[in-house]
Amino acid sequence: MTNESGSDADAGTRTSLQAVFISYASEDSEAAGRIAASLHAAGIEVWLDKDVLRSGDVWDQKIRRQIRDCALFIAVISVNTEARTEGYFRLEWHLADQRTQLMARSRPFLLPVCIDDIAQKHAEVPESFSSAQWTRLPGGETSAVFVERVVGLLAAEHQPAAQRRTSEVPASPSAGDATGGSAAQATLEAAPSRTPRRKRWGAAVAAGMLLLAGALWFAAQRGYLWHDPLANAQFSRLTDWSGIEQAAALSRDGRAVAFLADHDGRNDVWVTEIGSTRYRNLTRGGIPDLANNPEIRTLGFSADGSLITVWVRTSNGSRAGDINILAVPSRGGELRPYLGAGEIAWSSDGRQVVYHATSPGDPMFVAQSAGGAAHRIYAAPAGVHCHFQVWSPDDAFIYFAQGVPGASWDLWRIRPSGEGLERLTFHNSLVTHPVVLDAHTLLYLATDAQGGGPWLYGIDLRRRIPHRLSFGLERYTSLAASADGARLAVTVAHPSLGLWHVALPSGAVVATAAGRLSADFATGLSPRTTSSYVLYVSRRAGRPGIWRLADGASRELWVGSPSASVSAPAIAPDGRIAFTVADGERSSLYVMQSDGAHLSVVTDSFSLRGNAAWAPDGKSIIVAALHEGEPRLMSFFPAGGAPVPLVYEYSRDPVWSPDGQFLLYSGADVGVTLPLRAAEPDGRTYPLPPIMLPRGARRVVFGPEPGTLVALRGDFAHKDFWLIDLKTGVERRLTQFTSDFDIRDFDLSADKSEILFDRVQESSTVALIDRTS
Repeated sequence: MTNESGSDADAGTRTSLQAVFISYASEDSEAAGRIAASLHAAGIEVWLDKDVLRSGDVWDQKIRRQIRDCALFIAVISVNTEARTEGYFRLEWHLADQRTQLMARSRPFLLPVCIDDIAQKHAEVPESFSSAQWTRLPGGETSAVFVERVVGLLAAEHQPAAQRRTSEVPASPSAGDATGGSAAQATLEAAPSRTPRRKRWGAAVAAGMLLLAGALWFAAQRGYLWHDPLANAQFSRLTDWSGIEQAAALSRDGRAVAFLADHDGRNDVWVTEIGSTRYRNLTRGGIPDLANNPEIRTLGFSADGSLITVWVRTSNGSRAGDINILAVPSRGGELRPYLGAGEIAWSSDGRQVVYHATSPGDPMFVAQSAGGAAHRIYAAPAGVHCHFQVWSPDDAFIYFAQGVPGASWDLWRIRPSGEGLERLTFHNSLVTHPVVLDAHTLLYLATDAQGGGPWLYGIDLRRRIPHRLSFGLERYTSLAASADGARLAVTVAHPSLGLWHVALPSGAVVATAAGRLSADFATGLSPRTTSSYVLYVSRRAGRPGIWRLADGASRELWVGSPSASVSAPAIAPDGRIAFTVADGERSSLYVMQSDGAHLSVVTDSFSLRGNAAWAPDGKSIIVAALHEGEPRLMSFFPAGGAPVPLVYEYSRDPVWSPDGQFLLYSGADVGVTLPLRAAEPDGRTYPLPPIMLPRGARRVVFGPEPGTLVALRGDFAHKDFWLIDLKTGVERRLTQFTSDFDIRDFDLSADKSEILFDRVQESSTVALIDRTS
């Protein structure tokens, strides 16, 4: 499939004889995005169908029309396309191949691009693709020469056939990723045969030097020559408290930092002047349940630095009015309501503000900061969110992160008028906290393809290739910048992980204390239990693995590569273990025996999401796979057979009822909550009372009594266990742990007598990065 969304407003209806169509498998979306961004930066119109399709379009018809009308067809070829013998991209390839049958041989049209080490002669591609000159761009990383070649092919497409034949020179096998060899060859071949060899050699050298100079000039103009903006920066720690400091914000003049901290035993807003030793608690418990939302800018300074804005949530955040912005004077004073919105950002000149509402699609509005009517500039589709708005230095653009909570995000930009919407990055991961350093440079935080991080990234807006700027073990959880980009404030997290357990309380008893399972399993996550052993995920020596704990001893059953991430294991009735692994852009579903033997791949042709569950009969595995950009549950069969779609809506993290009559799953985020839904074995809807789960708490387990469910309730960093009656929706609290209990995943023991869970103990500090040196 070739979908990536976002372009300017009329892209879906516009046709162009100069457009380039990029076809790729969904697993290669990031590489295709890099190619598209490079061509777009050179002023070339690019059709990635997510870029141009709008809701209501007849998808198949529009794709066919674009392939019919485009000037060049780029086919992205990889191990992923080789692994998938079926896919919509193969229909696109077939349509492009058919179009070549109507073209003269001199007409440039096909441009196959290989992004890994697949051999051309063995690739499963149409015959016309094999006959065309291939270009190799590892990982989709393009060069100035490749962009120039595309520009030249587009120009040649409009030349008369005779002129094309006389001017066209066959490219060398490495033309796509060389530094100009084909152009030099063209110069050599154009030299008259009677020219003396020394003169021909001199002309070739001169032409090569000119070509190199031209390529360097083009690269510099387009921003191809990346310079690390933090290469000479100085790092210093601002806080050294025990506990957690989060959500750092920096005043525009770079002199004051605000942050959340639990220094007084609860979360409050603190502020300090850089260079002083004084820290002021501005809220002093005035905001009950104040929490940091990692997917939104929790704190911010007003344009003049006199106010600090605070994102707050009341109730469960699912109703209109539950989310608001409060404000407190930065030098101390009364806390007051400020705006009924999710986030607000002032323009560089301070005259305008952009904010987003909390209704579906996070509609964005622009207004004069002095007051007056606001006009809506953009709203995403329902279920998609728009966060972290920030203005460009000249106020010509508003940058923001757009995506689905718990799934994929990327950076976008739009003009304050609402025109020119376009996508800037193609991470398809958690992307947060963009800040502007100058007219061409953004910094931001993003997780990698394996879910590691968040790390610090930079991007030159002319080139649009992300560059990771942090390579240590540090994780960044917030990022802010002064107006001139000379100073940054970050929060750096140092979490520790462990397995814990608590007896399942009965009656009206509420448990307040839990015990560590064992000091030997300090890095355990996602426990899954049987009557005789416990499985869990752990990372040892930088490599993720699945471990088995039995009779007081623990051993590793499977280990992955350092770059991989692994889901929670799912245990079949006969003891087999299923789990998913994401490594780069590839995700795979594995099955092995309970002792780790006979490992086999069930599928590696889908983009899988979330945890898996065995069907009650042990014949199939249910797990979410991306379809049209959203996860949907499908059945996969270890014994063989084609996968079968099960649920035709956003659905992930399935859990079967003990009697096998229905399947629970979680839906798309609504605000800071997500709905719990159910389906029968054939996919039909199974009735449930309305039950909303907090973000980050998709895991549910059936309780000790029939029709009951154990789930997590709480805010982003602290949750407790509750028992839910599935017939009535009535809830009963089971635990009341201290605020430093951050629980991510859990299971019940086989006899339902206790809860085993992982606990993340965060420790984070605020640091400064000074670029002035």
